[in-house]
Order: sequence, then C-alpha cells, then structure tokens
Amino acid sequence: MLNKEIRGLKPERLWHYFAEILEIPRPSKKEEKIAAWLLEFGRRQGLESLQDTVGNVLIRKPATKGMEKRKTVVLQSHMDMVCEKNTDVDHDFDKDPILAHIVDGWVKASGTTLGADDGIGMAAQLALLEANDIAHGPLECLITVDEETGLSGAFGLDPGFLQGKILLNLDSEDEGELFIGCAGGKDTVAKLFYRKTSLKPGMKGLSVSLGGLVGGHSGDDIHKGRGNAVKLVNRILLEALSTYDACLVDIKAGNLRNAIAREGWISLALPLAQYKPFQEYLEKISTIFTREYHGSEPALWIKSEEISLPEKCILPEDALRLSRVLYACPHGVIAWSQDIADFVETSTNLAAVRAQEGYYEITTSQRSSVETAKEDICTMVASVFALGGAEAAHSDGYPGWTPNPDSEITRITAASWERLYGEKPKVLAIHAGLECGLIGEKYPGMDMISYGPTIKGAHSPDERIKIDTVARFWELTLEVLRNIPEG
Repeated sequence: MLNKEIRGLKPERLWHYFAEILEIPRPSKKEEKIAAWLLEFGRRQGLESLQDTVGNVLIRKPATKGMEKRKTVVLQSHMDMVCEKNTDVDHDFDKDPILAHIVDGWVKASGTTLGADDGIGMAAQLALLEANDIAHGPLECLITVDEETGLSGAFGLDPGFLQGKILLNLDSEDEGELFIGCAGGKDTVAKLFYRKTSLKPGMKGLSVSLGGLVGGHSGDDIHKGRGNAVKLVNRILLEALSTYDACLVDIKAGNLRNAIAREGWISLALPLAQYKPFQEYLEKISTIFTREYHGSEPALWIKSEEISLPEKCILPEDALRLSRVLYACPHGVIAWSQDIADFVETSTNLAAVRAQEGYYEITTSQRSSVETAKEDICTMVASVFALGGAEAAHSDGYPGWTPNPDSEITRITAASWERLYGEKPKVLAIHAGLECGLIGEKYPGMDMISYGPTIKGAHSPDERIKIDTVARFWELTLEVLRNIPEG
C-alpha cells in the first residue's frame, strides 16, 4: 500500500482519500483518470454523479435526517495539480504516483509537488460524501478541471449545473484566514523570432545552470522577494553577450505560468582565450547573487560545465535582443492596494523562456484585483515585447471576485471559527486567482467563501501541508455545515 505513513493521520477518512488521490496521475488538462475515479466513487456511494461537457464532476448528496430544509451548499475544489519537480528527480507525472512522507509535522513529497493544492479539498469532499454520521443539509460537491493552467473548468461550467446558492471553495492555503475576494488574471505570451549563424572556429562550449531557488506561487508568493531564475540567468547571459565575445546556443528557464521560475540554464560558445575569465566572472556573480538574496534564497547555486557545440548558434544581434527584452520585462509587485493594508493589488510574473522552432516563447502572467489595472500591466508587458520586436498575445483572462464582507456565509464561517477556537479569523482578499470569480459570473448572487489548511510552497517541489491544520480545516467545515440556515 502506497503512502501508508499518512493514512493513519486524523481525520482518518480524509487522509485516506488524500493518499488515494496521490496515486492517480492528474496533470492539468490530463484529468481523465481522476475524473473517472471520482465518478466511480460517487456511484459506489449510491449518489447522483454527473460530468459536464468540459469534464467537471458534480456529486450530489441528500440532506441527513432533520436537515432537509437547510439551504443547499456547494463544496468546490479542483482535481488537477501543478506538476513541478527538481531536475535531478526522475518522475513522470503522467504515470507515476506521488510518494508522500511526514517531516516535522508536515506532509510533503520527495522532489516534486505534493498536489495538496487542491487534493486536500477533494479529500474533504469525499470524506463528507462517504460519511453517514455527519449532520448536513443538501450537498453538491463540484470538482473542476484545469484550474491551474487556464481555469477552463470554471470557464466552461454550465450555468444550470449547480442548484446551491452557497459555495465553500476549499482551495485556500492559510489556516485562520477566510478569503472573500481574489485577483483576476491574464497571460501575456510573446514570440521573439531568431536566426542562426555558423560558429566561428576556435570556440569552446560552456553550459551554465542556476537553481536552488524557492520558487512558489506567482500570486501568493510574488511579494516575498524571491529570486526569479529567468531574470538571474539572463543577467549572466547579457554579461556574456556584451562584455565577452560569447554566442548564445540556447536558453531555457522557468516552467509554468503560475509559478515563480526556480531553475534556468544557458549554453554558450566562448573564444578559448575568454573561457577561463568568464568562469571567474561566474564565481563573482554567484557571490553577488548570494549577497543580494541572502535572506530569501539561501540555497541558490550556479554551476558550469564544458559541453560540445553544435555547428550553429543564435545570430548575435538576435540573442542580444532576446536578453534585453528579458531584462526589461517587469516582474514582481507593481502596485499595493490602496484599501487593504499589506495587500498586493497588481503584479506580473516573468514565468518562462524556451526555444521553439524559429522563435523563443516568453511566458508571463499578470494579476490584479482592479480590472483596469490588470489591463494596464498587460499592456505594459506587451509594450516591452513590442519594443523588442516580439509578437505578443493575451489570453482571455479571468475576472476577480469582489469582496462582500457582510455576506451570510462570511458571518457563519467567521462565527464558526471563533466558536471552535476562541479567536476571530482574519477576513481577507487574496492576490491569487480563485475560481470563485468565474463561478460568480455564471451564478450571480452565489454567496461564496474560501478557506483551507496551511499549505506552503505551492507550485514548487517544496510544497507541504501542515498536518494539525487539516484537522481544524475539517472541524470548521463540519461546524459551518451544521449552522447553514433553512432556505
């Protein structure tokens, strides 16, 4: 039995289902196996189990005795997970199970994302659907597809699919914090075309890799001063191109649009006489980066090794244009909220750069809780690309979720937390994107709140979930359901 260590944690059935979920591959846009498993689970429980045209799963459970007149509650999570791993880890997210272990009160995986975002929300739903000793009104458990890479499940949700008017989004990551609003987002992706030229004689190949960065969620962690591998490896590239007679062979940095880039790599061709001086420069820049990021990136490293060279490299003027575009492209917090203290309003994430056939693809994502500001930062990023001669395209984006601090479910959830734990919870908006904005568009008047246990390092191989917060997350959910009023 896989993940046996975590199956004995409390609440036992929730952790049992989380362990089961870890065994099922569920990359974004490849949720067929987990969706089929969820539908089969619902049918085994004798519950109405549906799937819509985009793949979202809905399982309905009738009220327990005496609770039939309570309002119907929608519990919502997403079935996909971010698939990130360290380069030295051999793992196929399309086939291999996630192997979890316990470290100092946390559950984490070994060198890969854990998938607690949002496997733990799914696990809570399944434990509720299975239970016959928990009081609740009518329930609808909605589990969406593709939350992480495009929100396509929420985009494609049929306006007539749900019956409930109250929604508990189980996809937040800070215990004791209730979220009642979120940022909207949009992606801006550029194509920067390049040409190749033959290498001059007497050149020597060098690969430079940079890693050990914390990375993290491009919304939740964007304000924490963490290094961006795209930015850092490009600083090395610009120096190589402008101070040395280096030629760019290739560059690859970052991965997912919603993760802060953790690793980067460039391959260069250098004249023999400049090979050793450039390696001495790498030692200096490593010291500089370590000093600049001494607080946020204690494990940062730079490595280099000799490589064999192909016959051609990127035309120098095209390589320089790419490097300058990456240098100029903004990354990080653009504006802080004027209404909520210490809350990021607008940000942008320079997520990845990698070669395609004939062009470099540069991926970025923008977020803001102010719609006009979101469009403004998208225009800023696209303008940088245009000045560098790149073609830029925007995704459709998704809306934010406007806070309503006086909503009924906010009052119920806050009172439930205070009753259970003797303190008031924080009621906040979140800079990350949640599906609530899109669901609210499809279902005007839906009363929504988002909460969850403590998850750190989401969207990175450092992802981990704090064990004792899961029990309180479960207790809070049950207390909220007990206190849902009659319709």
